[in-house]
Amino acid sequence: MNNTLTVSSSPHITSNESVSRIMLDVILALIPAAIAAVYFFGWRAALVIVVSVISSVAAEAIYQKLMKKPVTIKDLSAVVTGILLAYNLPPTIPLWIVVIGAVIAIILVKQIFGGIGHNFMNPALAARAILLAAWPVEMTDWQSPVIDGVSAATSSATSSATVDGISSATSGATPLAILKSGGVWAELPPLWDVFIGKIGGCIGEISALALLLGAAYLLFRRVISWRIPITYIATVGLLTWIFGNDGLFTGHGLYHIFSGGLILGAFFMATDYPTSPVTPKGQIIMGIGCGIITTVIRLVGGYPGGVSYSILIMNVATPLIERYTRPRIYGEVRGNV
Repeated sequence: MNNTLTVSSSPHITSNESVSRIMLDVILALIPAAIAAVYFFGWRAALVIVVSVISSVAAEAIYQKLMKKPVTIKDLSAVVTGILLAYNLPPTIPLWIVVIGAVIAIILVKQIFGGIGHNFMNPALAARAILLAAWPVEMTDWQSPVIDGVSAATSSATSSATVDGISSATSGATPLAILKSGGVWAELPPLWDVFIGKIGGCIGEISALALLLGAAYLLFRRVISWRIPITYIATVGLLTWIFGNDGLFTGHGLYHIFSGGLILGAFFMATDYPTSPVTPKGQIIMGIGCGIITTVIRLVGGYPGGVSYSILIMNVATPLIERYTRPRIYGEVRGNV
């Protein structure tokens, strides 16, 4: 007798999306930021991205071969990790540090815990945190953007020499560093420069405009939800405006939103599937939590950024968030769980 019905456990929702298709969408969404990085920092930024991607893919393939596991580099997840890692590095970073970061992200954070979908924190951000602790000078070498061979921080009459498109004599303080040191409005770069990326910073975080273009694509494709990034950004903007250096409601909220990697972290890393809540309420809690931690680090802590650490902390808290925000099972008796 032929079975006409197949009985299986939930969930019963199917989708035509595959891991490789989702990862390809993320790669496409990250391309505008790569173009902006090359425009403002030169080809050295592209070299860092390429080395990071190749190292990440190679690390995954070699580890899986040695462990006699199926090689899964075709799912493109290692490529995404490599790009995100590079985006969290300054363009002047020594390439050997990039390779070490890729190995940490892929093997130490991702593969040892079981591979894609089993890592408990974002691999690229975890690698960045370790690299920042190990090589703080190299990881905070903020160079001013160089456009047509001239540093954006210098006039044409006093422009410095460039190496691989990066100014060898100019290093500019980031907007967050200026705010952290108690800087005033006059010391801050124009907000438009901050928005388009004409500032110092990591490769992929400088251009909020480019990142927002990619984020719009991901939202259109429904690869990510709006809940985590919007609540994250709104929380940071509101709190940094309320608690300003000169008293309540005197903060520079827009500068905090468009600089320091907030847009990159909110849309491309806090929304990482394995390390973020799946419930709508849980996603909102994570976004608000990331925003509060980022604000505390920026305003009270000794580090002007805070995005990486806030997301990593909330990654660890994700299982607890999901435990208390999961919907009740239909027919469940209250108090049994």
